[in-house]
Amino acid sequence: MSAGKTLNRTRLYHFCNTLPLSAETLAMARCFETYRLSVAVHFMSMSHSYFNLGSVKFCYLLDMTPDAADLSQIKRALVVKLRHHGDVLLTSPVFQVLKNHAPSIEIDALVYHDTREMLTEHPAVSEVFTIDREWKNLNVFAQGAREWKLLKQLRMRRYDLVLHLTEHPRGAWLTRMLKPRYSVAQRAMGINEGRDSKWWKSSFTHTYPSPRATFRHTVESNLDALRRIGVYPGMQEKKLVLVPGKAADEKVAALMTKHGVEAKKFIHIHPTSRWFFKTWPAERFAALILELGRGGFKVVLTAAPTQDERAMIAAIKTELKAPVVDLTGSLSLKELAALTRQARAFVGVDSAPMHMAAAMQTPTVALFGPSGEAHWGPWGVVHRIVASQDPRHTCRPCGNDGCGGSKVSECLTELPVSQVLAALNELLATEVTA
Repeated sequence: MSAGKTLNRTRLYHFCNTLPLSAETLAMARCFETYRLSVAVHFMSMSHSYFNLGSVKFCYLLDMTPDAADLSQIKRALVVKLRHHGDVLLTSPVFQVLKNHAPSIEIDALVYHDTREMLTEHPAVSEVFTIDREWKNLNVFAQGAREWKLLKQLRMRRYDLVLHLTEHPRGAWLTRMLKPRYSVAQRAMGINEGRDSKWWKSSFTHTYPSPRATFRHTVESNLDALRRIGVYPGMQEKKLVLVPGKAADEKVAALMTKHGVEAKKFIHIHPTSRWFFKTWPAERFAALILELGRGGFKVVLTAAPTQDERAMIAAIKTELKAPVVDLTGSLSLKELAALTRQARAFVGVDSAPMHMAAAMQTPTVALFGPSGEAHWGPWGVVHRIVASQDPRHTCRPCGNDGCGGSKVSECLTELPVSQVLAALNELLATEVTA
C-alpha cells in the first residue's frame, strides 16, 4: 500500500479488532464511523504493541490535525537547538522519530559548536551545523562573515521543514530567511514575552503550546513539535540516542585496563554541574564514596576540566581514606558516554552527564534541588530520584540559582548521605532481581 493511501473505517476497525484492545477502546474507535482517515503506510507496518499503546489515539489525532505536514513533500529538515549539552541530547528522539516516519528525509541539526558531540554519529542525523559561542567576541565584520557563511550553507540545503526547539530569536530570523514549506516552534503561555509576539508567531507556519500549570518532560516537549504537524511517536521511538563511537570505546577500554577497572563492577560518580547551585556538597559526596568503599564498590570519578570542578573533585578526595580512580578532565564527551556505559550505576546531579548515563541505559541515581525532575529527570532508564521531602522545602522546584539567589540550594545541600545511599542500594537490588 502506498504512503498516504486513504483507509476507510471498515478496514481500519478490522485492523484494530485484530489487536488485544478493550471493548471500551473499540467503542471509542467506532465513534469515528463518519470519518475517513488518512494513515501513512509506516503506521500499518508497526508492531501490534505499538497500536495497542496508541492506535485509537492516532485515529483521533490524525483526524484532528487539519494542517498536518505532508511528509511526502519534505526532502530535508533542520532541527535547531541552541542550548547546552543536556538540552541538545534530549532532542535526539526527535531525529529518530521523524526518520522512522519518513525514512527518505535528510535531517540536519543546528547547535552550538561545543554541543555537537551530543548528535554526531546519530544514525538519523545527516549533517550537524554549528554556531561557535566565541563568534560574539569577534569584531562585527568577522562575526558577520561567519554568520553569512553559515546562512549560505543552510540555504544550499533547501529545507522544507524547520523545527525550532528553543525560544532563541535567532531561530525565528533563520526560519524567515530559509523560507521552508513548514516551520514549527513552541508557543509560550506568558513565560517568554518574545515568543508570544505577533512577530514570533508569524515566523512559523505552526506553533504549539506548553502546559499552563504543570511540568512536562523536555523530551515530550521536544516531540510536541512533531505532534503538531501530525507525526505521533510510539513509546519505543522516544529513547535517547547517543553514539560514543569506536575511538571513544577504545580509549575508555585502555583507561579501564590501566586503572584495574572492570566493566559493570564500578559506580560512576559525576558530582559536578555547570551550575554549582545544582550540586551536592563535596563532603557529602566523599561520605557516600566512603560508604560505597565499605560495601566493596569501586568508584570512578569524573568532572569537567574547569577550575571550579577540579577544585570540587580535590575537596572530595581530601576526605577519602583510600585512592579513587579520578578521570577528571581526561575524557571527551564521547569518551564520558563510553565510560558511563560500562558502569554498573551512575550517581550525579541534574547535569548533562546524568542525561548521558540515561542515554547509555546505565541505572541512574539523580539528586535534584531547584530544578524539577518532572521536567529534567533521567529519561527512559531505570532510575531513582533523590529530592528533599522536608516541609521547609515545599518551594522546590523553584528554578532559582540558590536560595535567595545565593548560589546555594538548601533543598539539595541538606540531603542526607543515607538517603542517597539507600536509593543506590535499592536501584542495585532491583537490577539484580530484574
